[in-house]
Amino acid sequence: MKLLLVPIVVVLTVFSLRANLSIEGSYQGKNLYVQNPASEDGFGFCASKVTVNGDIMPGGVSRSAFEIDFSLFNIEVGQDVFIVIEHGDGCTPKILNPEVLLPRSTFEVTEMSVTKEGKIKWTTTGEQGELPYVVEQYRWNKWVNAGEVDGEGVEGPNTYEFEVTPHSGENKVRVVQIDHTGMKRKSPEKTFESDVEEVEMAPKKVKTEIKFTANGEPTDTKYEIYDAYGNIVKKGYSSNVNCENLRKGAYYINFDNKNEKFIKN
Repeated sequence: MKLLLVPIVVVLTVFSLRANLSIEGSYQGKNLYVQNPASEDGFGFCASKVTVNGDIMPGGVSRSAFEIDFSLFNIEVGQDVFIVIEHGDGCTPKILNPEVLLPRSTFEVTEMSVTKEGKIKWTTTGEQGELPYVVEQYRWNKWVNAGEVDGEGVEGPNTYEFEVTPHSGENKVRVVQIDHTGMKRKSPEKTFESDVEEVEMAPKKVKTEIKFTANGEPTDTKYEIYDAYGNIVKKGYSSNVNCENLRKGAYYINFDNKNEKFIKN
């Protein structure tokens, strides 16, 4: 799974004897703290001015550490911010907690539905930053990534849609977000019964090809093939799998909602 976060970008530019340290992100309700060393000549401190979205921070920065208090600028949670710290050449202030400008997963699902064809619709509130929603489907005794939808990142309500590929029998889906903390925030699970016919595979001793059928007719299905060491060697969505390039031995295959074993001769 691809993990997408609003980036924090730090840029250093030098003009004569002054320099700018800049950082941008999304306000998440917490302030920034800055370590402010002495200036290169030993008189005063390194930083001389701070601006937030172009507005000068009141109170000055003539101390060894200071706080950038976003409440002074009437900034709402989730709003983009761009901070510039002007400082002397030969010294650089240090932002102690830049991670507080990364978006956090705070969504709440207020409504969620899914059709027998696998079309999911959900409504959220409480978002505080743009993070993708990962749509997960319970298949082969594990949650698998079915796709992603970009989050709006605002309070909402926000409504999203996505369509998964159902397997036969009972299906189970959910949506999740992962923010910079690495924690997975999950929606409630939703189950539905599909009209997909049960899929069979043949043969169990394979020379060249595996075929998938439903009621005796070729049918497309998602599949994964693993070797005896648990390494995935093939995956896709088709009614057949060319196995000529597989080495001889035992393999495990996930397809439809099943897990089976076959031998490559």
